[in-house]
Amino acid sequence: MTRYEPAIDLDAIVAIDTHVHIELGEHGHSSLPDDLAEAASAYFRTDGPRPALDAIAEYYRERRMAAVVFTVDAGTNLGQEAIPSEEIAAGAARHSDVLIPYGSVDPRTGTAAVDRARRLAEEHGVRGFKFHPTVQGFDPSDETYYPLYAAIESAGAVALFHTGQTGIGAGMRGGRGLRLGLSNPMLLDGVAADFPDLQIVMAHPSVPWQEEALSVATHKHNTWIDLSGWSPKYFPAELVRYAGSILKDRVLFGSDFPLITPDRWIRDIADTALKPEALPGIMKDNAIRLLGLGSA
Repeated sequence: MTRYEPAIDLDAIVAIDTHVHIELGEHGHSSLPDDLAEAASAYFRTDGPRPALDAIAEYYRERRMAAVVFTVDAGTNLGQEAIPSEEIAAGAARHSDVLIPYGSVDPRTGTAAVDRARRLAEEHGVRGFKFHPTVQGFDPSDETYYPLYAAIESAGAVALFHTGQTGIGAGMRGGRGLRLGLSNPMLLDGVAADFPDLQIVMAHPSVPWQEEALSVATHKHNTWIDLSGWSPKYFPAELVRYAGSILKDRVLFGSDFPLITPDRWIRDIADTALKPEALPGIMKDNAIRLLGLGSA
């Protein structure tokens, strides 16, 4: 087993994409059931390829970018075995010049999730953990999950939470039973208060709770916002304003690749009112600090 250690030339890269999904495992396995994957593609109006990890590494290498890669383990809620995070960490180790692995554990497996999170951090070198409360079917504010957060905090890893609307289950009968309210960013306020050394990233424009996300990020300085999952031309005006001013040091570039490409994101951000002086931090320097990759 090779433990991941970053080997990224920070001066050579132009950006760090902090939100990239691995949707196909080494043997063609997907963490999402077919019906949910198809619904998400319809929601984002894309039927493009779902590249595997090695192809994603080459894609970002060609663009002189690094990428944080992960899957979502929602085995209990979806009844679908996830792509192993150990596999993703091993793949990132093969491509340590451009990839940074996050793990994912199913919070609803209790102590097993805590033990696995510790192993992923200590033995495999993952730099963070991805959670999707709506898809995984858990309330992140429930203290049942505090031992898991404590383990992640102790490991010095990042906790990345999906927030706001999701295309997963959109348009399906009853949204396939998935509950949007579990991804309200205000549910993370108490977590940030009780785990002040845990770095929490609220992913995506948190529509319809954008003001809640901005409130949490303004009040709790161990929280961050990534700008993935939407074309920047659709970003709420308040998010753009905060990202260019009082939150500019804790906002992160993220695409949500393969559903949105970094090329499209970068093209569209130029048409927003974001202050240009905030872009170096958003595109790279803030992620360097968050992930402990070097001085920025």
